[in-house]
Amino acid sequence: MRIVLDTNVVVAALRSPSGASAALIRQVRAGKVQMLMSVPLALEYEAICKRAEHILAAGISAQDANVFVTALVAMAEPVSLFYLWRPQLRDPDDEMVLEAAVNGQADAIVTFNLKDYIDVSQRFNVQVLTPQEIL
Repeated sequence: MRIVLDTNVVVAALRSPSGASAALIRQVRAGKVQMLMSVPLALEYEAICKRAEHILAAGISAQDANVFVTALVAMAEPVSLFYLWRPQLRDPDDEMVLEAAVNGQADAIVTFNLKDYIDVSQRFNVQVLTPQEIL
């Protein structure tokens, strides 16, 4: 299965290594799931994971957060953005997730905020699932 992770899933994996989001990333690492990522999405992951509140909540250093993001990028299949789909969603911050999913022909977008991706399944033939549903 080819997936794109919403930023909230990435942050949850950083902050809670025993949760479903971290388990999903372990599935990516094991090669059981293929994670797709565009350059804008990688930069967004980096910016969010390096926020002081997430580093503090995770009990890690800024260097650990950098290693986490670097590992995510290394595991991901790069997606080139040939077509920008903006605006399609209620939350402009989610547009880069949708663009990576559509351009990379993802099977699913993984998020906790299902309501942010209303009608994506029908319009773009991409499932919108939680980490628990993917697992």
